[in-house]
Amino acid sequence: MNVHLVDGTYELFRHYFALPSSTNDRGQEVAAARGVCGSILSMLEDGATHVAVATDHVIESFRNELWPGYKDGSGIEPELFSQFAIVEESLEAMGVAVWRMVEYEADDGLASGVALASRDQRVDHVFICTPDKDLAQCVAGTRVLQFHRRERQVIDEEGIKTKFGVSPASIPDYLALVGDSADGYPGLPGWGKKSAATVLARYDHLEHVPADGEAWDVELRGKAKLARTLVGGLDLAFLFREIATLVRDAPVSASIDELRWRGPRRTFRAVAKKLGAPKLVQRAEDLAKVGASRRS
Repeated sequence: MNVHLVDGTYELFRHYFALPSSTNDRGQEVAAARGVCGSILSMLEDGATHVAVATDHVIESFRNELWPGYKDGSGIEPELFSQFAIVEESLEAMGVAVWRMVEYEADDGLASGVALASRDQRVDHVFICTPDKDLAQCVAGTRVLQFHRRERQVIDEEGIKTKFGVSPASIPDYLALVGDSADGYPGLPGWGKKSAATVLARYDHLEHVPADGEAWDVELRGKAKLARTLVGGLDLAFLFREIATLVRDAPVSASIDELRWRGPRRTFRAVAKKLGAPKLVQRAEDLAKVGASRRS
């Protein structure tokens, strides 16, 4: 059994900027929501059986209380923002498990889904369907994988080490040092990807890095300025690491069995009409018939 966990917010943004505008008969912008539904349906047509989509039902999370500059809903185009609720309603009507995050973020939902799937011995692989670097911390061996759907690229634990220079467990420390402009926290001055990767590849976590730069491995000796920056900003680095660390116990499904797609709900026909996409109904119903025949 394979489990596919999808970042619904990322998919909505991606389709919003990739597709031309389209409104339904009520004048609502629906192109992105329709695109996401079609994309998830394609995933099911390609053989996915257990799928969950995590969304940012509320843009703000507990992290906004930790750092005033953390990302929020300001600046999101109204035509995009209005489709958050539409895509959640549409996917649920299509029969897909949707995890609407309120106090947490979609990334936390995905991380919690990984924890849920990892505990189930029936699961062969967990595919985290997002290119978001935050989710790299959840990759484990060759069982929990990050899947860039658009590029058809699957990354395992060795792939994460190659890409970032650190193991998945060190990704929050790495982000704490280099920062994340998309999420709105800056990291520590002077620290770049190369220096962070070199230090953390040796010491793993912030608290293990010697305060004296002269005690660092030979490739970083003499970089006393970096050591001073880390020592002087350690509290801030710990805060950024807390922000970058994903929650593994956010409210998601109780069992992997709840993620099995069994076909669209009766409401999907009306929802598809709202999306201006009646063809989605036929695709979903045809696929459900195929699935039912296989199970019988």
